[in-house]
Amino acid sequence: MDYNFLEDNLFIMANHKSSEKRIRQTEARTESNRYYARTMRNALKKLRSTTEKNEALEMAPKMDAMLDKLAKKNVIHKNKAANLKSSVQKHINGLS
Repeated sequence: MDYNFLEDNLFIMANHKSSEKRIRQTEARTESNRYYARTMRNALKKLRSTTEKNEALEMAPKMDAMLDKLAKKNVIHKNKAANLKSSVQKHINGLS
């Protein structure tokens, strides 16, 4: 039997070959999504911590593209991407 161990010694025993494959795919996607979400959060923190308007304006298009790409791949929800883009733009407009 094939056991897939999760956190805290919990495990899932797959009953079919297809469910074993789905478990593997889900684990791989989860790991990938965590990486991209963490990268996005780090980029947001960096942009929000800037006090120079020119520097923030250079970073904004890259941030918008990253958010759009993550929303397209369903890593984050499209409305969350829109809200983040809006808040970043408000931050940039508030800089002098």
